[in-house]
Amino acid sequence: MINLFRRFKILSQNVIKTSFSEKHLLTTNCIISVSLSSVGDIIEQNLEIYRKEIKAWDKIRTRNMATSGLTVGVFCHFWYQYLDSKLPGRTFKTVMRKVLVDQIIASPIVISLFFITLGVVRRESLEETMNEIRQKFIRLYKAEWIVWPTAQVINFWILPLKYRVLYDNTISLGYDVYTSYVINERIEHSVSIISKNQLNSNSS
Repeated sequence: MINLFRRFKILSQNVIKTSFSEKHLLTTNCIISVSLSSVGDIIEQNLEIYRKEIKAWDKIRTRNMATSGLTVGVFCHFWYQYLDSKLPGRTFKTVMRKVLVDQIIASPIVISLFFITLGVVRRESLEETMNEIRQKFIRLYKAEWIVWPTAQVINFWILPLKYRVLYDNTISLGYDVYTSYVINERIEHSVSIISKNQLNSNSS
């Protein structure tokens, strides 16, 4: 039994070491992002089922959220490398600068990537996607300022670069539930598009 435990421990250590090696880090970060984005959406959908807002689990919605998580995971992988190259070190001043740059530059990009990726996989028009961004962006960006500044101090001050996307996704699991709720909330773009089409048909 002890030998079995030791073998499992050694195997686990080797898997972790390989997964977070420079060679495999991008793949690992993508898998983590896809997995936890999916879990966040599944949790939110189960809450909606409990509140009787939806009847059953929507697999396509979870797939779409997972795809968006993949896009964001790729961005965050390269973003953290870039940020460390431009602002190296772990001094208090450097960490605060990283947090500020991350919030001002990376957060809007991440939110926009989510919406754009969803627009593509849902086959929405550019107008529909832009309308959704206009209606929901500020809500998510405000939530980012509540959740992430404190979390990113720990991320930039303590953790090695290779664990940052893992940390991000672990912390953001609760935030991903809220993100799933906001992003999948119905908006009024369909009404405006129908009205516009009716006006065009009437004028013709």
